[in-house]
Amino acid sequence: MAEGRREQPPHPLLSLPPASKRACFRPAPRGPGPGPGHGSGLPGSRYRSPESLLDCAAKAVADKWAFERVEERFERIPEPVQRRIVYWSFPRNEKEICMYSSFQCRVSGEEGPSAAASGAGVTGSGSTTAGGGGGGGSASGTSATVGSAGAVGTGDGLPFRRGIRLLETGCVENVLQVGFHLSGTVTEPATPSEPEITHKVAISFDRCKITSVTCGCGNRDIFYCAHVVALSLYRIRKPEQVKLRLPISETLFQMNRDQLQKLVQYLITAHHTEVLPTAQKLADEILSSNSEINQVHGAPDPTAGASIDDDNCWHLDEDQVREQVKQFLSQGGYYGSGKQLNSMFAKVREMLRMRDSNGARMLTLITEQFMADPRLSLWRQQGTGMTDKCRQLWDELGALWVCVVLNPHCKSEEKSSWLKQLKKWGDMDVCPLEDGNYGSELPNITNALPQSNLAQDSLSRPRRTVFSRAVEACDLHWQDSHLQRIISSDFYMSPSYQREGESLLFNPQGLPLWLDHVPTACARVDALRSHGYTREALRLAVAIINTLRLQQQRQMDIYKHQKKELLQRGATSTTNLEGWVGHPLDPIGCLFITLTETCRMDDDSTMDTGGMKTHIRPPVYHHVPVWGSSDGGESYLTLALEVALMGMGQQRIMPEGLYAQDKVCRNEEQIVAKLQELDLDDLLVQTLRKQAIQLLEAGPFSGLGEVIHRESVPMHTFAKYLFSALLPHDADLAYKVALRAMRLPVLESSAGSGDVGHPHHGISIVPSRYPRWFTLGHLESQQCELASTMLTAAKGDMLRLRTVLEVIQKNIHSSSLIFKLAQDAFKIATPAESPPDITLLNVALELGLQVMRMTLSTLNWRRREMVRWLVTCATEVGLRALVSILQSWYTLFTPTEATSIVAATVMSHNTILRLSLDYPQREELASCARTLALQCAMKDPQNCALSALTLCEKDHIAFETAYQIVIDAASTGMTYSQLFTIARYMEHRGYPLRSFKLASLAMTHLNLAYNQDTHPAINDVLWACALSHSLGKNELAAIIPLVVKSVHCATVLSDILRRCTMTAPGLAGIPGRRNSGKLMSTDKAPLRQLLDATISAYINTTHSRLTHISPRHYGEFIEFLSKARETFLLAQDGHIQFAQFIDNLKQIYKGKKKLMMLVRERFG
Repeated sequence: MAEGRREQPPHPLLSLPPASKRACFRPAPRGPGPGPGHGSGLPGSRYRSPESLLDCAAKAVADKWAFERVEERFERIPEPVQRRIVYWSFPRNEKEICMYSSFQCRVSGEEGPSAAASGAGVTGSGSTTAGGGGGGGSASGTSATVGSAGAVGTGDGLPFRRGIRLLETGCVENVLQVGFHLSGTVTEPATPSEPEITHKVAISFDRCKITSVTCGCGNRDIFYCAHVVALSLYRIRKPEQVKLRLPISETLFQMNRDQLQKLVQYLITAHHTEVLPTAQKLADEILSSNSEINQVHGAPDPTAGASIDDDNCWHLDEDQVREQVKQFLSQGGYYGSGKQLNSMFAKVREMLRMRDSNGARMLTLITEQFMADPRLSLWRQQGTGMTDKCRQLWDELGALWVCVVLNPHCKSEEKSSWLKQLKKWGDMDVCPLEDGNYGSELPNITNALPQSNLAQDSLSRPRRTVFSRAVEACDLHWQDSHLQRIISSDFYMSPSYQREGESLLFNPQGLPLWLDHVPTACARVDALRSHGYTREALRLAVAIINTLRLQQQRQMDIYKHQKKELLQRGATSTTNLEGWVGHPLDPIGCLFITLTETCRMDDDSTMDTGGMKTHIRPPVYHHVPVWGSSDGGESYLTLALEVALMGMGQQRIMPEGLYAQDKVCRNEEQIVAKLQELDLDDLLVQTLRKQAIQLLEAGPFSGLGEVIHRESVPMHTFAKYLFSALLPHDADLAYKVALRAMRLPVLESSAGSGDVGHPHHGISIVPSRYPRWFTLGHLESQQCELASTMLTAAKGDMLRLRTVLEVIQKNIHSSSLIFKLAQDAFKIATPAESPPDITLLNVALELGLQVMRMTLSTLNWRRREMVRWLVTCATEVGLRALVSILQSWYTLFTPTEATSIVAATVMSHNTILRLSLDYPQREELASCARTLALQCAMKDPQNCALSALTLCEKDHIAFETAYQIVIDAASTGMTYSQLFTIARYMEHRGYPLRSFKLASLAMTHLNLAYNQDTHPAINDVLWACALSHSLGKNELAAIIPLVVKSVHCATVLSDILRRCTMTAPGLAGIPGRRNSGKLMSTDKAPLRQLLDATISAYINTTHSRLTHISPRHYGEFIEFLSKARETFLLAQDGHIQFAQFIDNLKQIYKGKKKLMMLVRERFG
């Protein structure tokens, strides 16, 4: 921080780069006044004379010393000197104004190769435009400026963009600088809805920082308003047009009594309504000898700058920061609120990078509001976890605090204050834990060795919060001499004579190593980069990568000695207590960004103010050689790729807890997305191939080794990237990597657990249970994506397709995913405008057959879709495929599926046309289908008999066989509805006698109670009786006893009776039978039996209904009796029977007077 550095000079190894190497921006115009400082008189002139010694001294003083200290130090300060100090005290860098008036300010190309190569990212006691916001402007008198208003993005609504527009359209006027106070007016142009309005703006500043702002617009926001921006930029861009005066106290000192009195009276006259009461009050106090005002020497001067004791920091409206964070948090999980909070985090990072003390200040304010979020206690009480988006915000908060406390130049009292605050937050009950609702098994930030309590129950583990790593980071320091030499020089190497044997500080090539817990070492890199020390961050990143390389080589050597034993066991162990991918400190992402930033090329050098972009172009990178590297072909870009591959390929145990597992998957996808931005050239492909080979040969230390632990995080997403990247350059290696990565041992029931330790490292963890894999569904889908990618690439290559098919069948255990693969393969194999690829079609069919076998005995809601698709696929393959699935149906389909879907589709007209079959081929297919139908009918006659009969229609012997199967099954397992359906089919096909037989069998299974007058089988009963009646008297006589036995519903029986008496029997006209053409009598058999049963049913139903009848059903009951009378009257003595029946009702139910009265009215 700027003010901290003023009192505590930086370590000499973290010093300013040579002035000639600093990044250059548009020069700031010179101030007014004669002398060498005025240069050529052309503000934008490229050639100008050197600054005067007065200007150089004034700039240095204005940047670091409070004006009060200058006044105390020197008895008399010449007016020209005062004027130059006052002039240079205003901020000189537009980037700083932008930072306080827009979401994000980044000069494109700032981290480019030229800046990185020259070391411009690091400042010490001074500052540069590339890194020194906290210290003020440039030591060489330059300032970063923004060109035209249209040069940047489209964020015209942001204060900074609007301020530029106001400045460039001439809306800033009456600008006056009095000492350390700048004032002016800014006019907002009229709009269709608003008139023109002028705002008065006042800015106080000190040591190149704006310390307070006031604007008549009344804007309340964390950002400066557009009017403050316009006035500030006017002062930076047009200083020669600003009237400059010394502090007002200096002017008053030069006046005599009369002049002072005249000044006061004119001031009161000009503003008597506002000033007069205050002037009178002050006059009274001054005239009173005992007043407080007379006890103090001198008088305040608002234009004389800050005092020595005042904090020298930029104006930040703390209340607005609190209010906005509180507001965003109250909006819950809405997308916009999370985006705004991430923008505030980005603003903190930007301030840290500019070494502005407000970065830590703003982060403290944000954290206080996060800790005060009422949802924290609610989640804790309910035992529910916070949302993923909220967890990600907390993670970023914790990571930012690690960066803050690792500031290489923070003072010890600052770090102590932060540590105290972090511990206070961490001790609160509502403070979120580092890994959600689960205890942590991760070692702390300062120790990579295993902890003694790792195998204990989670209740006994230390409570780790999101701030635990920041608390631990407070114990880290930068005083290690080896570390200081690493970050201070690109050429720090061991002497050649010391390179023999083992060394903890240098590798065999003499390059420095940094042996530290990897995430901790990367946190140092992130801290250096976050605080603007880009060059130093790069140097430490390179040392870490050299260390990882050496460790990888030694791990491979260890594995070579144990390879035979591990391969025999078929199980392995892992030494990685924590994975680097998904780690809270994101070590791999940090190294990758640090290295690629220095290789990034941008199209322009405009300033990004965080506006919404209409089109985000992918970054463009180029190779920047690694300083001090012995390998001339090595660049920061190749190192970035290499470390990403090493981190992604690390074998690591799946962490516990949903959030931790989800974070592993999400972080992996983020790193892959960054890798995909790289345009692979020969150098990068060489690095890719080399690292892929090493990962395949690295044994248990690699997730792509020959054997891995059962709980190892799968490599599917990573391998998919490697496969796609390597395929155009080395197809064999690409397939080797992807095929090796297809495994998912956690789903292999036979897999041994192995142990999670390594004898050579003394690390042993034996977990009491395996954690639940919450993200298993996602991991399986990634496995499927990898397989699909390989299938697509292997199209047309039979050998590779067969290999991929085998690995899919071995490793994928989800039928739904295999079905998806089969569909994908089918789609790729059958393009719309070209002939199908038969090899890939066969793979699709094989996968489909496996799906059928997997889902045959399990429930799957997509089963019907799968069966239909398989028939379609087999049809595309050809006749032999169809014959094969018909012949082996029992291993693939249920009998119902085989008959109703498979055989029916195969025998359809469309299939025959699609295959263009000749007669023998059609007969072969039909014979297979008939055989299948008969087999299914034997196995499941209830569901397959009808389909079997339909399929066998054209073959007499097969049809007779199917019919006999139905007859044999009718008495045992078939229901009346199934038999009725088949009977109707037989009638439709012209077999009425067989239909009658089946209908009779169906009747024996039926039972209709007295009150089931809406039963679905009634229509079948009526149809069976009509069929019998049409066949003749004998068939009717045979069916009526069955009807009487099965049907007890009076209305149904009376309906049957009525239909039988309306026409003569035998109308079907069966050959060989005579039809008398006479109507049948109800007095003779067989209708007599039916009539008696109907009358009996009416009597029984009447008594049943009267047992629980209510008055609202009386009318319905009378109608029922009317129908009963119609049936009674069909008998010879029916009227007598009905009269007796009514009399019995009157006697038995005489208590129901109203009902009986209705009965008498209707029936006498």
